[in-house]
Amino acid sequence: MKILQCWDDGVTSDIRLCELLRQHGAKASFNLNLGLHSLQRGNGWNHEGHDVLRLARTELTSVYTGFTIANHTLTHPYLTELDEQTIEHEVSDGRKQLQDVFNQPVYGFVHPFGRYDNRVLDAVLKSGHLYARAEGNAVQNFPPDDPLEFRSTCHFLSPHFWQLYEQSKEIGVFYFWGHSFEMINEHMWHQFEQTLIRINEDADAEWADIPELFMN
Repeated sequence: MKILQCWDDGVTSDIRLCELLRQHGAKASFNLNLGLHSLQRGNGWNHEGHDVLRLARTELTSVYTGFTIANHTLTHPYLTELDEQTIEHEVSDGRKQLQDVFNQPVYGFVHPFGRYDNRVLDAVLKSGHLYARAEGNAVQNFPPDDPLEFRSTCHFLSPHFWQLYEQSKEIGVFYFWGHSFEMINEHMWHQFEQTLIRINEDADAEWADIPELFMN
């Protein structure tokens, strides 16, 4: 079974996450909004009493070396509330700028807030993306009926994570997602590391980069 994972928003806790993933040989995709990264760490918010900061633009390439980068638009807007020209700018320029910064092709897209309509899907397709993560979670057949509405299996903190993991073996793909800032204490970080270890101990499991599934 192919194991896929992706993480949103480009925050400072991704530094620790990337180190942990490298330690356990786990592939991952990081979904970034390049227009929200400044020269200094910032554009932050608070999550359950903890300050969350986006990485400085100058940190991005070193933090994410070796991982897949996906487009989460330039500024994470509600795309369905925008006109077509602005949608195209958010989607296509988001991809172009990420490719320029990371010097790697960007094939994936993640719909901000899970919101999209036909105009958004057209912009995602025309700008060169191969797949897009849509709203909601599902144990679904692979390949999906529409790669631009590819749904994850579950959130990494789902209480049904391992049940869904086992169910997904019949399909051959298990795909989880999250935000690293959701791990707010050492116990949660330890639990996630145990998840990586358990996956690595499963002879039926193999880490995979998401784009490679859509290129074959």
